[in-house]
Amino acid sequence: MRVVIAVFALLFSLVACAEGPAYKAGVHFEVLEQPVQTIDPQKIEVTEVFWYGCGHCFRFEPMLHQWSSKLSDDVVFRQSPAMWNGAMEVHARAFYSAQALKVLDKVHQPLFNALNIEGKRLVEEDELADFFAAQGIDRDTFLKAYKSFGVTGQVKQADARARAYKITGTPEVVVNGKYRVSARMAGGQAQMLKVADFLIQQERASKSL
Repeated sequence: MRVVIAVFALLFSLVACAEGPAYKAGVHFEVLEQPVQTIDPQKIEVTEVFWYGCGHCFRFEPMLHQWSSKLSDDVVFRQSPAMWNGAMEVHARAFYSAQALKVLDKVHQPLFNALNIEGKRLVEEDELADFFAAQGIDRDTFLKAYKSFGVTGQVKQADARARAYKITGTPEVVVNGKYRVSARMAGGQAQMLKVADFLIQQERASKSL
């Protein structure tokens, strides 16, 4: 009898390990009271809300980049800048300017480095124009994009999105406009990604019903 019980206990343990940990709403992640519309309803959207001047975001970036590069085709990943003050809005404009000029891959990490390693503030247009010029982007071309209607609109949308997500700090990850994951609740930055994986699986399962 004891052998049978031991076998069943072992099988239960193996099944639990295969399924992975069960993360709980209100403990490891927050469920948004009002879901936020995603860009493509056919995809599972994962959004990181970040700030270039955030040391936690700076340390999270390499881990996040590696994780996002391995996501399945049914998942779309994007980053959305947070902005609670004028400096953060300037950096959000830099992000969307780089995106508009199709040079985000070129300047994204250097922007993080400039604020977190080199101690630069980059809160003035001229400072940013000089920074982009140092990365090989024409100064006037950058300034035109920085002041453009399109970039202004994206900055406003990002601000509204962060408010709708009820962001309390950076970095935070939002899965499919429904679930907000923070390092505090998840238990660390690596755990944030594990919780995100769990929620992606949950959303994938609900779509297949």
